[in-house]
Amino acid sequence: MQKYIIHAAFGWLTLSGVLHFIIDVAAQYVRGKRVPGAETTLYYGLNSAFALGQVVFGVLGLYVAWRALDLISGMPALVLSAVAGAGWLALAFFFMEYREPRLAVGIYCLLIIAAIATSTR
Repeated sequence: MQKYIIHAAFGWLTLSGVLHFIIDVAAQYVRGKRVPGAETTLYYGLNSAFALGQVVFGVLGLYVAWRALDLISGMPALVLSAVAGAGWLALAFFFMEYREPRLAVGIYCLLIIAAIATSTR
């Protein structure tokens, strides 16, 4: 059971990061939705770093889960994943004005907590 939860958590993180980047960065840039300026630069920078950080961490987690499930299902790796999720939640709550990134990271955190709860070690 824990194997499926771990794959779901990192798969969800990767998918939500890619979708966040497409919707909040690429689509708004292509449509010219924001006026050039310092606020726009900060908006694109925050959302790009947020989304691409999720993608990199998610892909790395999926790779490790596929290659060495025993390593990622250990308590240190799961706690590190929970801390990363808490960091993304803090960024989403303090610096983002809409709720979709909060919801996506919240789902990831719930899946990691479920993986910790089903851990046998």
